[in-house]
Amino acid sequence: MLSDLWDVINTPLLYATPFFALFAGIELASFVLLDRAERRQGPAAGRPAADRVKGYAWPDSRTNLVMGMGSLVSTAVLKAATLVLFVYLYAAFAPWHLPTDTWWSWVLLLIAVDLAWYLNHRFSHRVRIGWAGHQAHHSSEYFNFTTAVRQKWNPWSEAIFWAPLPLLGFAPWTIYVAFSLNLIYQFFTHTEAVGKLPRPVEFVLNTPSHHRVHHASDPEYLDKNYGGILIVWDRLLGTFQEETHRPTYGLTKPVDTYNVFKLQYHEYGNILADVRAAPRFRDKLGHVFRPPGWKPTPPAGADDGGALAPAGGS
Repeated sequence: MLSDLWDVINTPLLYATPFFALFAGIELASFVLLDRAERRQGPAAGRPAADRVKGYAWPDSRTNLVMGMGSLVSTAVLKAATLVLFVYLYAAFAPWHLPTDTWWSWVLLLIAVDLAWYLNHRFSHRVRIGWAGHQAHHSSEYFNFTTAVRQKWNPWSEAIFWAPLPLLGFAPWTIYVAFSLNLIYQFFTHTEAVGKLPRPVEFVLNTPSHHRVHHASDPEYLDKNYGGILIVWDRLLGTFQEETHRPTYGLTKPVDTYNVFKLQYHEYGNILADVRAAPRFRDKLGHVFRPPGWKPTPPAGADDGGALAPAGGS
């Protein structure tokens, strides 16, 4: 068990962290140089303001880094807790144990983890209790490599969607490694410094262009492009949206704070307030399990005819 615990901690994500900082520095330098070049050219020669990258803002990036450090702790706790459960499921109920030393088993695992990511990610946008945890990642109005580490501190739902993997015969420690590789890939999709890639790449893989759409609050971009490494899940399951114009980043209802605790937990407070105010039990459940922005149908005879508000997940 101790060796399994070390395998949970000793994942590629641990060794990739210094490279995250390096690439964030390179991205920041490129934005500074681009901004200086456009200033020298003057307003007439530069791009329209709506098309310019926002780059970095220190208060926002500082908040991202603090939230990223907090997520390392919460993720480590989750991994330690789920390790016991996953080892039990793997040992007691898996009908077979897949090898850990063959290329095909790792390819199969990476695909399975990516599908689990898609399903969990879609759940986190379309079920309000899931969105309450995930919305912190979307609360920045900037989109850069530091936004990638603006992570939630309560990743409870991931364990639910990972649980079938040990039952399918994947060794628990390999699941954590594959998930780390998935997150490393996703780090590089959080940038405005890269435009659209060649069409075959854009068709199969999640790219910065696809992920910019996912982080947008524009109505046509809401709740799209949930993929981690592969974008084919979105294409197959009807949640794909191509980037047609520069997105507006952030939440549909901005939080307007750099307080990390409010950013992480304010939506849980909103859910609690709505549940307490709802007179009917089914409406209480709706405030927890329906999509963000859902409103209950008014009682018979009420003059408010709205049943559903637009989803708030972006």
